[in-house]
Formats: sequence, structure tokens, C-alpha cells
Amino acid sequence: MRGLFFTMALSGLATGLPSYPQGHEWKPPGPTDGRSPCPGLNVLANHGWLPRSGKNIDLATLRVAVVNAYNYAPETFDTAFQQAVDFNLTTTGNSSTWNLDDLKAHDYIEFDGSISRNDYYLGDDLKFDPKIWATMSKRMGLNNITNDPMSKYVTVEQAAKARAARVEDAKRANSRFNNSAAAIQGSPGTTALYLATLWDDDVDAAPKEWIKSFFGKS
Repeated sequence: MRGLFFTMALSGLATGLPSYPQGHEWKPPGPTDGRSPCPGLNVLANHGWLPRSGKNIDLATLRVAVVNAYNYAPETFDTAFQQAVDFNLTTTGNSSTWNLDDLKAHDYIEFDGSISRNDYYLGDDLKFDPKIWATMSKRMGLNNITNDPMSKYVTVEQAAKARAARVEDAKRANSRFNNSAAAIQGSPGTTALYLATLWDDDVDAAPKEWIKSFFGKS
């Protein structure tokens, strides 16, 4: 699934020796740049495949980004793009574009129980939450590397169990937890998406260092 760029980028982030195509180096967002609750979209902006400002994103730009960075079919994110348009989330003044931070609107595309963000009613559903991610990291054993070569990877079963536990945490903490159709479909879907993006076919699992980089740099 991964494109050459993304393999280079994640390998570089994990080793500390990044090597990127010119213009697609990782850069953190500036004070006026916008980002979304979705790590995958934020990675694209942080590497300049989407506008680094996170603003005025159109469908053609998104399609080019997912093809070149992730080696996905160009239509992979079309549904999410159209949802943002149909739900009238855009604040750009142009109905055919949106800003990344427009996607923070609760329970449209964003939903409760994110594995790297807090719930809307408990604080900030937009920015990466180190405390929540630390719990997820522990559950997936991201920092637990032993002599067993497979200890460097996360399996589907491990990721699914960690996600399910995170949802239960959110339900206990958030009295207004919304188990909507968006959440029921989106929560396992986002886990499947990041695993597919980072997947190593040779071992049928995702490298832990790549998972850490993908979320930690989003």
C-alpha cells in the first residue's frame, strides 16, 4: 500500500535520518496553520502534500496527495471530502474547499473515542493528546521491544484490542459519549486505515516505530 515517499519518510522519522523529496520535508505547523483531528491528513500537510497552511483544500489536491504520499487509489478520501461539503463544515467561503480544522466539528466526521485525541465534551478534540496516546502506546506495547523480532510490530489483534479499550475509557469518562453511526463506522475504520498505511506485508503487522512516528508527528 505504501508509496516510496511514505516508506522513506517513516523510516527517516524512526531512525532520525530523514530523506525526503525536495519540498516534502517534515515541518511542524506554524502558529497560523490549521490541522484536523485526523493524523493521516495532518501528516500530508506536515509534509507539504496538502497545503502546509491546512487551508483551502480541494478534491484534486487531496487526490494527488493520497496517491503520491500513501500510494492509495485517488478516490480513497473522496467520501470524507464529500461529507465535509455535504455537512456544510467549510469556513473557506467556497463550497468546494475546506480547511483541515473545519473537520473538528463534533460528530460529523470527528467522533468520540479517538485513539489520539480527547472527546469534544472533555476538552480539545482537535489536538494530539499525549496522555491518551501514552495509554494507547502502553496497550500496544510500542515501547516494549524484546529479543523476539515480532515485538517490534503491532498486529491487527493488538491494535483492535487497544482501540476497543480506548472506547470503553471514553465511555466511562464522558457522560455524553455519542455512539453514533459515525463513531460505529469510523472508529474501527480509522484503525484499519492507519494499519493499512503502515503495514509490513512480510510480517503481517505494522512496525511500532512507524506507528509512534505517524501519530507523534501529527
